[in-house]
Amino acid sequence: MKGFDYDREITNSKLYDRMRSFGFLLKDKRYKVEYEGLENIPAEGGFILASNHVNMFDPAIIAIGIKDRQLHFMGKKELFDNKLVGYLFKKVNGFPVARGAVDTKALDYAARVVREGHILGIFPEGTRSKDCTPKSAKRGISVIARAAKADVLPVSIYTETMMERHSKVTVRFGKLIPFEELGIGGDDCTRQNLTDAAKYIMDEIVHLWEEGHCK
Repeated sequence: MKGFDYDREITNSKLYDRMRSFGFLLKDKRYKVEYEGLENIPAEGGFILASNHVNMFDPAIIAIGIKDRQLHFMGKKELFDNKLVGYLFKKVNGFPVARGAVDTKALDYAARVVREGHILGIFPEGTRSKDCTPKSAKRGISVIARAAKADVLPVSIYTETMMERHSKVTVRFGKLIPFEELGIGGDDCTRQNLTDAAKYIMDEIVHLWEEGHCK
């Protein structure tokens, strides 16, 4: 992808931590965000964090809740076509992927993020939901999980008002799904296996989403 070096060293961002200090403006002033299940986030090691997708601020809302680690989010190429947005996204660990195509460089980079001990953030649906409800997952998350032999942490973002100002938002972190449970580790892994694994991950996200707001 032009403008992004997929061979670059994968490190954490200084700007990421600075921007997180202003997170309360988004979490408490624009929205009313509550977090549940933060104890399920591994303190170290690489894994995939997979969430349903509702709003453009979803990456920031999730990141604000994870205080001691940084996320590396995969984002659609179109975000990077805007010079300012693309610059900022890259500065806070974001990287582009072309939707509707087999973007080998982006997928390899994503797997390397995990293998090198970082958290890879993915929205398996591939786009935002227009009615707040989770949709079907694309197979890409399974492809990356297989390449990196990655465990997956399911996360749900629950809101009832399409993230309007002062909306109540619940971010719920589930239990880590071990790679072995995905059924894609063997040499005989098929496209159907990958599809089934993506559905399994999305089903876990939906189970969390169905719990609604924090009690």
